Amino acid sequence: MVIGVLALQGAFVEHQKVLEKLGCETFTIRNKDDLNRAMDGLVLPGGESTTMYGLLKELHMEDEIKNLINGGLPTFGTCAGLLLLANEIQNYDSAFLQTMDITAIKNAYGKQLGSFVTRADFGGKKDIPFVFIRAPYIERVGKNVEVLSVVDGKIVAARQGNQLVTAFHPELTDDFSVHSYFLGMINQ
Repeated sequence: MVIGVLALQGAFVEHQKVLEKLGCETFTIRNKDDLNRAMDGLVLPGGESTTMYGLLKELHMEDEIKNLINGGLPTFGTCAGLLLLANEIQNYDSAFLQTMDITAIKNAYGKQLGSFVTRADFGGKKDIPFVFIRAPYIERVGKNVEVLSVVDGKIVAARQGNQLVTAFHPELTDDFSVHSYFLGMINQ
């Protein structure tokens, strides 16, 4: 299985390490030509969503990535990746790729000092470690969106068809449950 990891900014190396431990081949996506490479899945990592989207536009990658996702490519967005996919960001002037029927709240847990670690359930798995860093959460989900995790009454993981999002950073833990779930989506 080959997974492309967007590598414009953010925690892309950590995703690659987890996916490689799970037996995947990975490659970084740094320009439009990299999107022509055959891949079974795409990861949009955490980082700074505004910066990432600005680079996607500047490098003329925005439409191609959107077409790949809308064409069915399994895509996993963490933190900033969640914001990139959201149809709406309630506390921000505009949205980005708008491929997933969710409304997100950007930096919902505050600044860097609001970062925290907790444990919760994810997609039927119990007691998974969650790392939140300047994290968003999901305020609203559309009718075709499945909620996979809730922490303190806030939706922090969801799936819509070929798209998976988490407000937290599973790549920063030793638990590979979330990445394994994503690989299961690809195998379906």
